[in-house]
Amino acid sequence: MPLTVLQTLPALETGGVERGTVDVGAELARRGHRSLVISGGGALTAELCAGGSRHYAWPIGKKSPFTLLLASRLRRFLQEEKVDILHARSRLPAWVSYLAWKNMPAGDRPVFITTVHGPYRAGRYSAVMTRGQKVIAISRYIHDYILANYPGVDPGKVSVIHRGVDPGRFPCGYRPAEEWLARWRMDRPYLHDKALVTLPGRITRWKGHTDFIDIIGRLKQAGAHVHGLVAGGAEPRRERFLKELIRSVNQRGLGNDISFLGSRDDLREVLGVSDVVLSLANIPEAFGRTTLEALSLGRPVVAYAHGGAQEVLEEMQPDGLVEPGNTAAAAGKVLDFLKARPHIAPNQRFTLERMLDKTLALYEEARD
Repeated sequence: MPLTVLQTLPALETGGVERGTVDVGAELARRGHRSLVISGGGALTAELCAGGSRHYAWPIGKKSPFTLLLASRLRRFLQEEKVDILHARSRLPAWVSYLAWKNMPAGDRPVFITTVHGPYRAGRYSAVMTRGQKVIAISRYIHDYILANYPGVDPGKVSVIHRGVDPGRFPCGYRPAEEWLARWRMDRPYLHDKALVTLPGRITRWKGHTDFIDIIGRLKQAGAHVHGLVAGGAEPRRERFLKELIRSVNQRGLGNDISFLGSRDDLREVLGVSDVVLSLANIPEAFGRTTLEALSLGRPVVAYAHGGAQEVLEEMQPDGLVEPGNTAAAAGKVLDFLKARPHIAPNQRFTLERMLDKTLALYEEARD
């Protein structure tokens, strides 16, 4: 019997939560189910709808106590649309979803599912993400975080469903189109004959940009013919930190050795021309999607050994792991990989198909 599934999240801009919502919505529609999404809208709305989902623009992620008043409206929506599965993917939408669900007659309630996408600061506000009748953890790291910080949660209701990428979009040995390569070479002739070491990720203090600068400095001191690429933009409130990073680069005499590329809609291509990709978050990441994308493309990765990135590397390229914060070890690994490319196992565990199969199986099992 077809399901009616409603996913709730703050917005549909770019990001792992949003990407997962769009992918699940498209798979639901492809299998003959009914996919509904409530969010504040954004860049991925058109793709979501093109994939067969219906989108409802509500300010469900607006950070205001008044947002909780949407619960009564959502309760009516759930009843009118005969929703089978209510899937909340972020804390404020989860509170609205939970209040709406809790105040429905027990016999009319959909199954309430939550996905914990990150190691939120433990407390009452974040605890709503554990109140799902089924709880999805996007990595073993997040699974362990849930059970450690919320000891009252039944381990039996927490399922690990790793995020995944489409091997068709991120094939091993990928080479960007000649048109893209020609434009890249024309725009950046200074990269000719240099090994490219890339740190993907938006500009924020915890993503490891300071460590990246130190690693590039160490590589240059070792005589490596490399150039560092920072592939990620800075939100307005991060502009001050970006200026700090640029100042640090110049003070260390690395102005000609590190480029800040800003936000990219061609990150796959940038990863595809990179010789080594780094994952340097100074706090554990929930999953580490760009790490997986790089490995899927066949690009070597050096990563700090914690969080979701560690899980991915343990499966696909374990010799790329180094102690968190050890920039000397990271630089040494980069040098090793530039001399001899490491073996990278095919991506069989962290695929989009596997993630979608497990998610929809959970929906169907929970409804039954």
